[in-house]
Amino acid sequence: MHEFDPDERSADEISRFVKTVVTPRPIAWISTQSADGVDNLAPFSSYNYVSLTEPTVLFNTPNGDRDELKDTARNALDTGEFVVNVATEPLLEEMDHTSASLPPEESEFDLADVERADCRTVSAPRVAAAPISMECTLHDSLEVHDKLMILGDVEYVHVDEDLLSDGKLDMRDLDTLGRLGGPYYTVSEPVEFERQF
Repeated sequence: MHEFDPDERSADEISRFVKTVVTPRPIAWISTQSADGVDNLAPFSSYNYVSLTEPTVLFNTPNGDRDELKDTARNALDTGEFVVNVATEPLLEEMDHTSASLPPEESEFDLADVERADCRTVSAPRVAAAPISMECTLHDSLEVHDKLMILGDVEYVHVDEDLLSDGKLDMRDLDTLGRLGGPYYTVSEPVEFERQF
């Protein structure tokens, strides 16, 4: 078996290794609005939840000085709000397009021709075509080495009624996108096995 000490590898090698091992990675397609009112939209594949009874989610972004942060992180910190939109296979091209690097005064919604929808509790718009959107307020942020972890409390949820079965979300009808190592995406597809324990 191949073995190595991470300290003996380059930052690029370790980054690629971790991103390949931790897969599939769920994607938060995050919408924010700047303090100047510019809508921002970008996917983050370092995303998960940290609390359930009081739902709280997190995403990680490259760390740096305030003016070096990605627009999404800076907007979330400045306004205390963001929206997690669930990206599915039909939205793959638009979602990928919003990865483009734009100046802060330009919107990825407009670049990728993504339709906006109003939120109930935050100023940022949500993705109209997303089957699920979670409106979040900033819970906290934490610097972890080269990453900035941003945590948000879920304040309001939008769910496509076609995904509900007896009032519960049915994952079998939700073809969420995930990231693999390198430039690859994947789509969730349940296997014919149900958890036994």
